[in-house]
Amino acid sequence: MAFREGSRAWKRIFWQLILLALGGLGLLRFGLPVLRHLEVLIPMGVCPPARTPLLRDNFTGPLHPRARPEVLTCTSWGAPIIWDGTFDPDVAQKEAVRQNLTVGLTVFAVGRYLEKYLERFLETAEQHFMVGQHVVYYVFTERPAAVPSLPLGPGRRLRVERVARERRWQDVSMARMRALHAALGGRLGREARFVLCMDVDQHFSGAFGPEALAESVAQLHAWHYRWPRRLLPFERDARSAAALGPGEGDFYYHAAVFGGSVAALRRLTAHCARGLRRDRARGLEARWHDESHLNKFFWLHKPAKLLSPEFCWSPDIGRRAEIRRPRLLWEPKEYALLRG
Repeated sequence: MAFREGSRAWKRIFWQLILLALGGLGLLRFGLPVLRHLEVLIPMGVCPPARTPLLRDNFTGPLHPRARPEVLTCTSWGAPIIWDGTFDPDVAQKEAVRQNLTVGLTVFAVGRYLEKYLERFLETAEQHFMVGQHVVYYVFTERPAAVPSLPLGPGRRLRVERVARERRWQDVSMARMRALHAALGGRLGREARFVLCMDVDQHFSGAFGPEALAESVAQLHAWHYRWPRRLLPFERDARSAAALGPGEGDFYYHAAVFGGSVAALRRLTAHCARGLRRDRARGLEARWHDESHLNKFFWLHKPAKLLSPEFCWSPDIGRRAEIRRPRLLWEPKEYALLRG
């Protein structure tokens, strides 16, 4: 067994070295996009056979990781990574109905992001997000009157929460954790049992159901899920509260989707808000703002469930064989227009 594990480790290192060599040559000749075609050569790893029978989902019961042998379906601490084909959506739906759940969905739509993205986000959420469940949408914005009025299905409600207008887009990103923490301690926390927090500049393209719920949920980043740990963009400035040292960090998680129970999210948002305040007091700003602090939290407090990149995919990456059925798609990023 030890020999086989060692052999697999050397194979991973070999392919990483090959990727780096080819990527360096390709970057010199063709530019960065060539790396996207080469990273598919990096093995994602395999869930150990002894662990697969133990993988269970809080809604679907036993999972079926062997249905997706080409991807990693579990973590080293035993959490499932949810891919299309590894769960039964009908069973998840029935279990959520049996529990009579209310699921919260939060989104921040401030500045020009409101007009550009919010309406499509909500329209597609009505088509695909927790269909058949009780849902409460929480839209955080500095302009409540500008939030579009949309017809909602039975058992689905829309709340609008006013937030202060921030001077810089980085401050908007970082203020999110503070606002979420307050809302989770108020009406949102009383209304919902589970909450998912999402970015507004994306839209739903497929069923996003109760299989995405757990005590704590992290989203694998579409641009980094194949990268070796040493290349992941964690915060490396040791002065920052978000810093991860060499050898630290499991996966790189995307702050465009995260969630969990109300209690778990209160702990996460408190941690991130505290770290952001500490950095600001020291004149620091983590490389990826609240996302850097979110990654630090999930290193210290392992998530109970990971969502595969199918749940939040960037069309700019192109087609990938393992991405069978994207649930969320990124909208085009127009930073110059929206953040100007």
